Amino acid sequence: MTTATTPAQNVAAVPRVDIVLLGVALASVSLSAPLIAATAAPALAIAFWRNALAVGVLTPVAWFKHRARLRALTRREVGLTVGAGALLALHFGLWLPSLSMTSVASSTALCTTTPIWTTLALRLRGHRPPALVWSGTLAACVGVVLLTGVDLTLSSRALAGDALALGGGVAAAGYVLLGAEVRKSVATVPYTYLCYGTAAAGLLAATLVSGADLTSYDAGTWAKLGLLTLAAQLLGHSLLNRVVASLGPSVTSTAILLETPGAALIAALWLGQQPPVLAYPALAVILAGLALVVRAGRGA
Repeated sequence: MTTATTPAQNVAAVPRVDIVLLGVALASVSLSAPLIAATAAPALAIAFWRNALAVGVLTPVAWFKHRARLRALTRREVGLTVGAGALLALHFGLWLPSLSMTSVASSTALCTTTPIWTTLALRLRGHRPPALVWSGTLAACVGVVLLTGVDLTLSSRALAGDALALGGGVAAAGYVLLGAEVRKSVATVPYTYLCYGTAAAGLLAATLVSGADLTSYDAGTWAKLGLLTLAAQLLGHSLLNRVVASLGPSVTSTAILLETPGAALIAALWLGQQPPVLAYPALAVILAGLALVVRAGRGA
């Protein structure tokens, strides 16, 4: 009989390289929202291309170095990976349109409520997160709320954008949880390759049904799509897929909250969207919440 692991993994034994890679991943995904907001292409098309281009880059590595493992995937591993890819497609399909309906900071903050849904899902599956995990998750999310503020405009468009971003956060929680399960037995490249391929297929279907333009872009737009793929997808999401195996879903999803201040800062410098006055205290609260989750992992 196997013993169920706690949601906060024992991060005391995590290799330092994974901590460094987590930092690189967070810096990379922080570019995602500002880049998307500055890219003159339909939201669903952007979501499709960032996944499709990533699959194109990964194909030589997957087929020349990991072909045997891809062929040896069990039915359960394939099912979980395809499920993760479908949730990733849903995450992008909900979140990206919200960036044109509300501010980058608000959209990113609501989308990064992932740790709340992750912790709740783990609890429903029978895990009992330590009190520090709940405290850290709630503290980090309070920091996000402080950073973005409550959308008091009561604009129907802004509120719809908020709802889409929140739905994107719920989908991301499922993606992280399924990815953590698959990564127990499947290496990063085979998992990521199949996951991104599934997401690209789903997003292509959604884009075609919506009638969105897929190709008529200028050189600047294609350059931004390439940068988005390299930074947010290949470095950001792929490295998160790498470290979730050692850090666990609770720590990984809570760390993703740091995308909010990062995206807000980039949006302020690049797009002129100034962050709230509470940006720096809010960042401290987010860091404190993450520290509590990590501490819970050390005592697991």
